[in-house]
Parts: sequence; structure tokens; C-alpha cells
Amino acid sequence: MWPPANGSAMLPETTVEALTLLAARQRGPRRHAQPVGVIGPGDGGVRECQAAYAVGRHLAAAGMAIVCGGRGGVMAAASRGAHDAGGIVIGLLPEDDDRHANEWLSVAVPTGMGEMRNALIARSSRCLVAVGGGMGTLSEMALGLKWGKPVYVLHGDIALPGAVPAADLGELLGAVAACLLD
Repeated sequence: MWPPANGSAMLPETTVEALTLLAARQRGPRRHAQPVGVIGPGDGGVRECQAAYAVGRHLAAAGMAIVCGGRGGVMAAASRGAHDAGGIVIGLLPEDDDRHANEWLSVAVPTGMGEMRNALIARSSRCLVAVGGGMGTLSEMALGLKWGKPVYVLHGDIALPGAVPAADLGELLGAVAACLLD
């Protein structure tokens, strides 16, 4: 439930307002059933994982489900954040089984598709939030942009035309919430 305990004090007032409006929308008949894709490297560093945790936590607290690759690094951090906020986390795994799924997933979907599962993440998302970079993340971003999905980036390595970079977590969450309110 928004706001998450001890979580919104550092966010800009406009971001808090947007997330509050999103939470109200998610409790009503016009709620988004489609998840937000949270993408990033499986070997993300501390900076990326802390940001991904916060993204997952704030989006879940506002009532949004998230979808990710279901494994480690940024994916695990976002999953843990959403789980800690009581949210739904869908992991689309590259393997044929769920042995490598992170422990915070609500639903693990073994696709058996390898990296091709990135297309499923991009296609199934209302918008994509990229935290960090890497080739897999870039492929998801590029597919999302090709399919007209809004893509927001924090701590990205390479700028893709059409992706919206954010200077910090507050700016990122504000932009994502505003997109979800349109």
C-alpha cells in the first residue's frame, strides 16, 4: 500500500503525488492489469541493485505488478523490493525449469527460450524500467521501443533513441508514474 513505510521521504513531492494517484487508480476499475517490466543485468552492482529494489518496492506499493527475467542481480533486487511491498512479481526464466529462479517471485515461468525470453518481457510490459545496462538489457529496451513501449533508464551505459534517461530515482519513478497515469 502506498506510501511504503520509510520509503517516500527522499522522493520529490511531485513523484510522491504521482505515485499516490497511481495507487488510487490501481484500487479502482481503471487499474492496469498489465505489469511494468523491470530490466537490468543479472550481475548488477550495489548502485543498480539498490535502485532496482526501490523501483520494485515503490511500484508494488502503488499496486503495479512487475515482470522481469526472474534471476539474480537487478532482477532479484526488483523482485525483492516488490515482494517486500506485498506486490506481484512475475519472472520469465530462460531455462526449462525454475531451479535458478530468485526466491522473491510470485510466479516463475520457465520459458525454455534462453535469451529470446527478453522479447516476452518487452512485449508483456506496459512500460519498461531499465536499471543498469548490458546486452540483454539493451535488447529488451530496443524491442520495447520498437513496439512503442515507453522505456525509462537509470544508470544506463548506452543511450538508445527514444529511451528516457533519468538523473536519479525520484525522477525515474515520477516519469514512470506519470506514464501510467496517462
